[in-house]
Amino acid sequence: MSRVYKICSASQWLDCEQHGVLPPSPVDMRDGYIHMSTDAQVRETARLHFAGQDDLWLLAVDTAMLDDALVWAPSRGGDLFPHLYGALLRAAIVHADPLPLDHGVRVWPAWLHQPAAGGSDSARTPDAPAKP
Repeated sequence: MSRVYKICSASQWLDCEQHGVLPPSPVDMRDGYIHMSTDAQVRETARLHFAGQDDLWLLAVDTAMLDDALVWAPSRGGDLFPHLYGALLRAAIVHADPLPLDHGVRVWPAWLHQPAAGGSDSARTPDAPAKP
């Protein structure tokens, strides 16, 4: 099973659990699609766009459930990022876990793919944007 990942707020996840569809974030609404990441991208996405936020959840999404609504587009550094042009239904989410901070360090769920050798610790990563 191929997966992509969505970082969302606790309130978005609660709404998804109650209504069967994840409400888009303000950034998703502005851009017209749901921003997602691959396993290789999601830690950097969290560090750059969600630093310091402690009410986050990580959702693992089965790409087979997204059909043609999932489009891969170049973004940060020319990497291809998954963009979902449609609703993210609860049925497509195969894992959901909180992404807490522990003294400024993001704690990742054990089921998330580990980075390649030399990468950051799979379970804990510093949660601060890069300094210019």
